[in-house]
Amino acid sequence: METGNLINDKEAFFISHILIRWYDQNKRDLPWRETKDPYFIWLSEIILQQTRVVQGYDYYMRFTQTFPTVASLANAHEDEVLKLWQGLGYYSRARNLHTAAKMIISDFGGVFPSVYKDILSLKGVGEYTAAAVGSFAFELPHAVVDGNVFRVLSRLFGIDTPIDTTQGKKVFTDLANELLDPEHPGEHNQAIMELGALQCVPVSPNCGICPLSDICLAYSQNKVSAYPVKQGKVKVKERYFNYLDIRIGSSMFLNKRTGNDIWKNLYELPLIETEEKLTLDQLQETEAFRQIFEKAGNISIHPMGMTLKHVLSHRIIYANFYTITITDDVAIQEQFLKIDKANLFNFAISRLVDRYLEHQSEGDLFA
Repeated sequence: METGNLINDKEAFFISHILIRWYDQNKRDLPWRETKDPYFIWLSEIILQQTRVVQGYDYYMRFTQTFPTVASLANAHEDEVLKLWQGLGYYSRARNLHTAAKMIISDFGGVFPSVYKDILSLKGVGEYTAAAVGSFAFELPHAVVDGNVFRVLSRLFGIDTPIDTTQGKKVFTDLANELLDPEHPGEHNQAIMELGALQCVPVSPNCGICPLSDICLAYSQNKVSAYPVKQGKVKVKERYFNYLDIRIGSSMFLNKRTGNDIWKNLYELPLIETEEKLTLDQLQETEAFRQIFEKAGNISIHPMGMTLKHVLSHRIIYANFYTITITDDVAIQEQFLKIDKANLFNFAISRLVDRYLEHQSEGDLFA
């Protein structure tokens, strides 16, 4: 469905006025709304990407306490940033955040940029984040378009153009900018996102109390659940991980993921990934297993391994964990990082490995 110009200036002003009035009465009390500091606003936006507010709140507080300025973030070691991020997922956000902080120091003299194209130039900042930071901190007239905005606009105007298409993105971005109050872009953007987060929710919204119910096309047609429209789902890939918890005395071994894959630059237990699920006997027959342990002396594998299923946005990981004791670690040290078990939680690790370690901590891992 092509939208054309669905609204004129008078209608846009009317809708924006309703949104802002509703927002003033219903908005959540959140710390990043109490500041105009672009660094703190940007930090909150990056943390809240793919993350619910209830989960991101504590991370925001820890980050602002640990890195109170963009310079302190830029000067931190990446491992420190990733460790503080641990548990939030989508770790590329943390790496991009760190890189962008360095860009602010090197390219903008340590001052957060106040021009839209400059904000957009920062690593990990897309059109949504640039519009959010620009409007919230500097009142730049750029409309935000996120999942909440897609939902509100598609229902309000009955737009059936799929939101996960190039055409859909253009349709909704144009409409959002038509609707934007150029005199109060920050408050307007906050308002429409908050309406989507609190009122125009994905499932079973209470439309009877919505401030826009009188003019909502989807509500008048009893088709609220039909919007927004998506073209299709992304295919989910299954992967099979075999983690090796290798121990010698009070020490264990970690490996840093450096490839262009999930959990880049995080630490994990030594890993053998296979094309299909393998039994322990089958795993021991693989060339990868033999290469790791061919010079490890006597090895003892705990008969009771642990299996976990870990679901990511586009992947399902089936992970087997095996505890293996060795008597000679010279060759192992050439392949992996040897650490004392007491120092394990100083390293940034994936949530999957962390789940395993939490279970092990109830046993003898830290004995």
